[in-house]
Amino acid sequence: MQIILLSSEMAISLFLSSPPVVSPPFSAKPHCHFHNRRIIIPSASFRNNNSLPETECPVPSEQQPVNEYKALSESFPFAWASGDLVEYCSRLFVTGASFALFVGLPVLWFGSVGPESDPLKPVLGAASSGLFVVTLAVVRMYLGWAYIGNRLLSATVEYEETGWYDGQMWVKTPEILARDRLLGSFSVKPVLGRLKNTLVVLATSLLLCAGLLISAESSQKAGYVPSQEVGGRSVPGVYSDESARTFEGDAFCGEPDLS
Repeated sequence: MQIILLSSEMAISLFLSSPPVVSPPFSAKPHCHFHNRRIIIPSASFRNNNSLPETECPVPSEQQPVNEYKALSESFPFAWASGDLVEYCSRLFVTGASFALFVGLPVLWFGSVGPESDPLKPVLGAASSGLFVVTLAVVRMYLGWAYIGNRLLSATVEYEETGWYDGQMWVKTPEILARDRLLGSFSVKPVLGRLKNTLVVLATSLLLCAGLLISAESSQKAGYVPSQEVGGRSVPGVYSDESARTFEGDAFCGEPDLS
């Protein structure tokens, strides 16, 4: 009876110590090729380990999502979005105001005719140019953070071993997938939400500036009375016999009125 129990314990210990055989979900081969892409499935010993052995990950270090996140959060200007809210808003304001004052306003002021008589339009145009530049910067930041967020939340990692022609795909282990999704949910998604709100505010400001420019142009046109009317004002730069007869009647003495 003891021999039988000893044999049973030895069988159980041998069964537990032997690694389970995991068959790949796509084929019996350990590597599956789909359109020049290779899907690498982690081994059972790698999945059963409690630690996160990054050395067994076939993805190059610079292409791993967690390292890409660290590099992005420290690069310019993507680090602005993940920093303090007041500092983030002040940097965007300084960027837009600097472009509007040093680039937009001089170009519009010296490039228009008679800006002293109507300074509102050059000022509004300069403000619109500053808002447009800030909008481009925020869109660039949003695209970068959205790309990193998708790679962190995805269960697979696409990478390149030596170049663009040998793109491969690696399936994340449960431990790495949980870590990446926590990082993407609690670190990347708030940044994307902040950038979305910023884009909404910038779009509203641009529409407001466009509306003010249109109203200023329409009010300027409404200020001119057609020269065909009696007592009307002459449009600057446009000659008309009717307006000339109104303001300089002595010059047309003896000439018939064609109207």
